[in-house]
Amino acid sequence: MSDSLKGRIALVTGASRGIGRATALALAEAGAHVVALARTVGALEDLDDAIQAKGGTASLVPLDIKDGDGIDRLGYTLFERYGKLDILIGNAGALGSISPLGHIEPKDWDNVFAVNVTANWRLIRSFDPLLRKSDAGRAVFVTSGSAWKAVAYWGLYGTTKAALNALVATYASETVNTPVRANLFSPGPIRTHMRAAAMPGEDASALPPPEAVTASILRLASPDLTETGKIFEFRQDRFLSFQPPV
Repeated sequence: MSDSLKGRIALVTGASRGIGRATALALAEAGAHVVALARTVGALEDLDDAIQAKGGTASLVPLDIKDGDGIDRLGYTLFERYGKLDILIGNAGALGSISPLGHIEPKDWDNVFAVNVTANWRLIRSFDPLLRKSDAGRAVFVTSGSAWKAVAYWGLYGTTKAALNALVATYASETVNTPVRANLFSPGPIRTHMRAAAMPGEDASALPPPEAVTASILRLASPDLTETGKIFEFRQDRFLSFQPPV
């Protein structure tokens, strides 16, 4: 267990599986205390066991990311307990329908926007004051290349990620003169449940596992990071400006 993030408080949403779980483990192994947020209690308890086995510590928060009032209460609790938040990983996401735009049910549209966009705005709204209390607040939100590729039938997911990109870029602009740095992380195809649901015929064994991306995410969470308002592409190992790549 390293201590590169010793003493830092890190909140991870969607922490029960996939990239969120792998990131929570990596943060704990680097010395951070992890506040793990997800809906499934059993999966959070399994994560806690894995973190403890690595010598780390965690606080478990069984919460639906769409519960904005719950996010506000969590912000107040973290303020009372720690007085700050050093790292925010906005990982929770919903895929929604892979279908023509005209075939998407309004209920599905609203749900995916609630998870992928509105919930992340609520995270920023609730935790911005705590990130500013840190000597090096770091906010990292998971995005997707579908935000700028405009792939047929991926309109719902891609539109929410485009909105997320604009949200985070705006937040980065608003915090550029503070200790906070806000960036987006684009993992590309990774061996996750969401990827399997989106691409059921794909050979998952050919994809990198979630653990492959954690070093890059920890780089974005590091107090030494200087970049803000950018997209980090995992597959290309590079930062992009907010402008979509040509």
